[in-house]
Amino acid sequence: MTTLLVIAKEPRPGRVKTRLTPPFTPQEAAALAEAALTDTLRAVAATPARRRVLVLDGTPGPWLPPGFDVVPQATGDLDERLADAFANCDGPALLIGMDTPQVTPALLPVDFEGCDAYFGPAEDGGFWALGLATPDPGLLRGVPMSTPRTGAVQRARLVAAGLRVRELPPLRDVDTAQDAEAVAAAAPGSRFAAELRRLTPVGRR
Repeated sequence: MTTLLVIAKEPRPGRVKTRLTPPFTPQEAAALAEAALTDTLRAVAATPARRRVLVLDGTPGPWLPPGFDVVPQATGDLDERLADAFANCDGPALLIGMDTPQVTPALLPVDFEGCDAYFGPAEDGGFWALGLATPDPGLLRGVPMSTPRTGAVQRARLVAAGLRVRELPPLRDVDTAQDAEAVAAAAPGSRFAAELRRLTPVGRR
């Protein structure tokens, strides 16, 4: 079976979802981040897996469900931290972030028979999921992160290594208030959507 990895930041005000501020306050942005992380972890917890790992920058909180191993993120840029997450896996692994609370257990089971990698593109040009049958940190190191070309460069890296790549459905990351509204509309029953409904952006008061 596959190891499922979630890479995340502890949802503390001023440290997460800073592009939501404004219109949200840092406290509101952190509340939305916690809701997104909760939805993500619940989806992973409901997915069959060999192992579930939270690769965390910070300290676990009450939002962490049982059944997860928690390991600290490595230091360095995001490509190094993602590479390190895969380096600690000894078999097939799928890594996702905390920015797609609309993810469901139906999207996460991956079968590497007939392929070597899974790639989940994000609508902003990045990627929301990356799966490797044989984890190789070198496939991520040096990929420019948080740019409109990140996903294309990462996918090209996989293909150049001779890997057979399967695509996962594209999802939208939550970075801006507009993203938050679109994602909440796509997953109206999520905790994230409920939290967004509860909050009133500062600019609309």
